[in-house]
Amino acid sequence: MSRDWLGLIRRGLRKPPRVILQRLGDELWAELERFLAPARARRMTGRRLARLFGLPDLDALWVHLGQNSYVSPVGPVDADTYDQLCPGDAARIIQQAERALQHEVDLLGSGPVSLGEKVDWLKDYKTGIRWPRAYIRSIEYNNPDQPSDVKFPWELSRLQWVIPAGQAYLLTGDEKYAVAVRDLLSHWIEENPYAGSVNWACTMEVAMRILSWSWLFHVFRESAAWRDSAFRERFLCTLYLHGDFTARHLERSDINGNHYTADAAGLVFAGLFFAGSRQAARWLNTGWGILQEELPRQVTSDGVDFEGSVAYHRLVLELFFLPALYREKRGYETPQFYRDRLIAMAHFTEAYTQPDGNAPLIGDADDARALPFGGQGVNDHRYLLGIVATAWHVNSLKTAFSGSRAEIFWLLGIDAAKALPERNEPAPGSSIAFPEGGYYVLRQGRDHVFVDCAPVGLSGRGGHGHNDCLSFEAVLAGTKLISDCGAYLYTSSYEARNRFRSTTSHNTPIVDGEEINRFIRPDYLWNLHYDARPEVLVWEPGEETTVLRASHRGYLRLMPSVRIERTVILDHVHHELSVTDLFEGEGEHRIEIPLHLAPGVTAECDGNEGIILKMAEEKLFRLRWQGQGFDLRIDEGWVSPSYGRIIPVVRLAWHFRGMMPASLSMSLTIENS
Repeated sequence: MSRDWLGLIRRGLRKPPRVILQRLGDELWAELERFLAPARARRMTGRRLARLFGLPDLDALWVHLGQNSYVSPVGPVDADTYDQLCPGDAARIIQQAERALQHEVDLLGSGPVSLGEKVDWLKDYKTGIRWPRAYIRSIEYNNPDQPSDVKFPWELSRLQWVIPAGQAYLLTGDEKYAVAVRDLLSHWIEENPYAGSVNWACTMEVAMRILSWSWLFHVFRESAAWRDSAFRERFLCTLYLHGDFTARHLERSDINGNHYTADAAGLVFAGLFFAGSRQAARWLNTGWGILQEELPRQVTSDGVDFEGSVAYHRLVLELFFLPALYREKRGYETPQFYRDRLIAMAHFTEAYTQPDGNAPLIGDADDARALPFGGQGVNDHRYLLGIVATAWHVNSLKTAFSGSRAEIFWLLGIDAAKALPERNEPAPGSSIAFPEGGYYVLRQGRDHVFVDCAPVGLSGRGGHGHNDCLSFEAVLAGTKLISDCGAYLYTSSYEARNRFRSTTSHNTPIVDGEEINRFIRPDYLWNLHYDARPEVLVWEPGEETTVLRASHRGYLRLMPSVRIERTVILDHVHHELSVTDLFEGEGEHRIEIPLHLAPGVTAECDGNEGIILKMAEEKLFRLRWQGQGFDLRIDEGWVSPSYGRIIPVVRLAWHFRGMMPASLSMSLTIENS
């Protein structure tokens, strides 16, 4: 599909003049790079690179770079000690490392995929579609006419799937891991010339590779397999060009999100890794300056990432935290405001973590990590508490930590891992609000209700947020009963992308079949009109009950208009959740109130305006409801627990057609324990 220049111009003219001029400059520079980039790459030789550091040759540079401290301790690991701290994880690492050596991956919902003897770095293995080797401006990677997902080659090229091979090398010292990773990197460099493949088309992807490739260098730099001078030259020159590319192609806009943050994180890593050259010093200063400016813009004072997604909250915390930690390893100080904001982010993580250790599926999710070291589930974010707590000595986070200590071990070392408690389940907490971020957690013991009263993501533009205002997830007595639907896919299916971010895929009322926030166009996959504008009317946490009452303006645009008010009450004594929806307005309207049950939860009507919910025959819950003119339909819905995967679930939906006002009340309580 050709580039929609008219659409680009129209969208561009809506931006402030400063942004328009910046964009025009970026576009002009990108076109000039078509000719300048290949020449720059040809000039980057090992001898030239060594001279930038005032060193005689590449071997001296290799030693110089290896002597610099890294963000994490990288050295041989005693397998017995590791197994005591992280039982069973060494076996997991070896298993995943062997799969990496066999070129077998499971990425973005693909299931186990054999990449073949020679990896095709430009191919979406899920569909078989591949992109040609060409200058990045000539590559169209977002094509709705072809069911391809460019995220697959991007994820493949981050090489995070070979991190277990590096860990296995540190656990065993077996050279086969060094050989395999060397060969993969050599082949990637050969198949992906500077600015000449789809894997250079997004600066964030280039920046993210700096993190994983720099770690691989410190793991294997003294191995026999990595002593070949030709490989060393290719590796260091390519990694240096990654820093160069990131600095030249920053993804800045009038409102920046995680892409710009990742670019800045990559610059900090490149600047510290290549410390000793003037260019690297500029990368470090530029990247760190961006991170300090963007942190208070992107993260609210109560610690919530502003993109409207819990999964991206995790990624953004990593992207802000790891560069700060790396700088501290080199003797730099982190400003207190920066630490305080990331500590607040970790506290939000503690609050949204459910009794089973998983995060709610609010907003987009693409399984993204910065430097993944652990084997916990993709929705288990508890390690964030551990790394922030031990790095910056936050006792409240240490006390709240639970789950695997693997991430802490590999990032901060054995002493940090030993300092954390051995606890499988999160410690119970009391109800807590994040009013600036817009999320409310009603909880006590093993009851946990997460309610979304947040503005549309990316400062009202959409971003990674969904049409989920007033939606909620619910856990009672440790059993997850109500789930959000997740995100499923991005550009590989515009239809699925828009369906999973639509109002009907969330646990919030729908009026006249309209979206809470109107879609702008089917192909504007990360944009929404900001219609809902939520307002919290009552927040009353207490020992016996917690009450939240909120409304939004999403349907005031209808003629005649409708105002929705939702009241959520968690009874801590009786483990009962009550939800009441009030619809105020005039005229006749159609209302639908959906509830998506969590995977594995079944529903059976009891014939008396009640439903029995059952989970694996262990516990019974009763859902009662009352609302004049409402009827209940039970059909099939879908939940996406991670990118590219969907699971069929039961979808309850109450329907009403009639004059306003109207109301529906429901209560959910445990029948047996």
